[in-house]
Formats: sequence, C-alpha cells, structure tokens
Amino acid sequence: MKSSTDPEKQHLIDTHLETLVWVSSPEKKCSDSEFDEDALSVEGLLQHEWLCQEDDWRSVTERDSRCLARKKLFTACAVSLVFMTGEVIGGYAAGSLAIMTDAAHLLTDFVSIVISIFSLWIASRPKTGTMTFGWYRAEILAMFLSVVSIWAVTVVLVLSAVQRISDGEYEIDSEIMLITSGCAVGVNVLMILILHQPGSSHGHSHGFATNLTQRDKHGQRNSHGNASVKAAFVHVVGDLVQSVGVMLAATIIHFWPEYKVADPICTFLFSLLVIGTTLPVTRDVFRILLEGAPRDVSFGAVRELLLSVGGVTAIHSLHMWSLNTTHSLLSVHLATEEDADSQIILRKATRVLRSKFGFTSITIQVESCRISGSSVEV
Repeated sequence: MKSSTDPEKQHLIDTHLETLVWVSSPEKKCSDSEFDEDALSVEGLLQHEWLCQEDDWRSVTERDSRCLARKKLFTACAVSLVFMTGEVIGGYAAGSLAIMTDAAHLLTDFVSIVISIFSLWIASRPKTGTMTFGWYRAEILAMFLSVVSIWAVTVVLVLSAVQRISDGEYEIDSEIMLITSGCAVGVNVLMILILHQPGSSHGHSHGFATNLTQRDKHGQRNSHGNASVKAAFVHVVGDLVQSVGVMLAATIIHFWPEYKVADPICTFLFSLLVIGTTLPVTRDVFRILLEGAPRDVSFGAVRELLLSVGGVTAIHSLHMWSLNTTHSLLSVHLATEEDADSQIILRKATRVLRSKFGFTSITIQVESCRISGSSVEV
C-alpha cells in the first residue's frame, strides 16, 4: 500500500506523526464491556437500521403530542392576536406608549407562537431531491424576519418616548390605561392556563423556538412536554410581568397625574426587555445560518469521545452544524487500527454520539490506517 498524497489524508498523517490531541490515547479507550456486544453482530447491525439512516422517532405518542401542541398553540395564537389588537386600540385611546410597548412585547409572543406552529408543520414536510435536508431552515429565516420587524416597532416607540420627555406636552387617560393593563394581566393568565403542560418545569428563557429540552438516556430530546409549547409558555410569563408593570404605572398616573412621565419611562424599560429577549434569538439565527456548531455541544468533547472508542487511532474532518435549534448533524472521518472491525467501530461511535449529544443525523467514514516506522498509510 502506498503512502497517501491526498491532502485530506495527508492532514491525518501529519496529525498522527505529531501526536496531537486528534490521536487517541490507550488509557482513554472505552472498554468493550461498555457496549452491548450482542448488538454488534451482523444480525444486530441489520436490526438497527439507524446505522445507515436517520432514526424515525415519530411514534404514535409523539404524533398525538404534536397534535395537542398545535391545538394549544392555535388557541393561544388566536387569543394573543385578538388582545394585541385590543391593546393597540386601548393604548392609542389612552395616549399611553407603555401600553403600546406592551403590545409590541405581545407581538413577540404572537410571532413566537406562529413560528412554533410553523416549525411543527414544516418538520412534517417530506424531503425532496432539491431540499435534501428538509425545510427546517425556513423556520430560521422566519425567526430572523420577525426579530427585524419587532426591533423596528420598538425603535419607533422609543423615539416617541424621547420626544414626549423632551416636549412634556402629552396627556394620558389613566382610566383607559388601567382598564387595558388590567385586561392584559387577565389575558396573560388565561394564556398561561392554555399553554401550561402538567409535569413540566419552566425556566424563563426567550428563544423563539428555543431548545428548552434535555436529553434522555438515549440522546433524544426530552422535555416532559412539547418544546414549542414550553417556549410559548415562557414568553407569556414574561409578558405577564410586563403587563403588571404597566398596570402599576397606570395606577401611579391615575392617583398622581404629575408623575405621568412614568409612561415613557416604562416604554424605555420594556423596550430593553423586548431587545433583551430577542438578542439570544439573533445569536442563534446567525450561528445556524453560518453553519456554526450546535450551541450545547462542545467540539473538544465530541473529539475526545470519538478518540475514546476502541480501535480508533485518529480523527479528522470533524464537522458539526444545525438545521434549526433542535436538529443537529455531524460528519467525521475515523482512522482505525489495521485489524479493527470497521462495522463494530462504526456501531460504537454512532451509539455514543447519539446517547451523549443527541445528534439527529450522523455520517461517519471509517478509514483503516497502518503505521510503518515514520510513515502512515491509509
């Protein structure tokens, strides 16, 4: 066998000769006992077809869960749209920018829910000869366009608040402001009841289609409920806090009209809240569109895990990227010992990557290499 002159393989050879971290260490090898050897037979490989294709995790239970999630999201979307329109009318009638800003935040909730519904629908569309990865990136583009539109509305409201403070010539109908903000609190409580999922715990995070799930022992994303519904839930919790703030400002203005400056001040504070809740979304959008590694996956951790697989001597061409916030992919070349069983190594590597990091698609090329003196043949 001749020494390789291919640049890709030469990179592997140079890596091996310089004994960098890309080369596995014997003491870090996973013992064979850590794997189910019964599943490593030819019959086992045939029975586990996910080795050569993506797993079909869309069980009947999951389909029912998605159906229930869509019903919840459609209901919340309708309530959100109706009351957002009511807040805009009430804010205009009261002359309150704070209510208008609260409506802008409600717009982020509405857009978030729409994107969640869109993501549930787009994920069910089949792949085509042109869209070989499916339609997941459409969700990312929708997220980006929604953020831009929300920022534009927020900028207009902030400029109006600055003008009000500088001029001081504005009147606020505190009664209408109180009624509208009180209704906002009630509507947000209603939406929380609609979106609440029994047995789930909710951390406050504002990613539009944020990955709020955890991985179970099989590497699948497990959230004790639909992730899209959970994302919408935390948005509504944030809007409830803002609506309570608007109601407090309305109360102050109602009893102490000389402190009407509380309205534009609330506009500034709530605008910061809107920007703050959309910044993580913007980071996710650019990371995904620029083919960055998944947010919750460490490149070094993946590399070390692969090097710990028995029979693997080195790796190269390790690439990780995401289709959206929940679907991550990996491709890598594994150099193995000359007498190693490539199918067993392929099986082990695929299993540990799935169980540890939850990649939804894994492509591995196994290359047998032989070290002869100071040269490496692949």
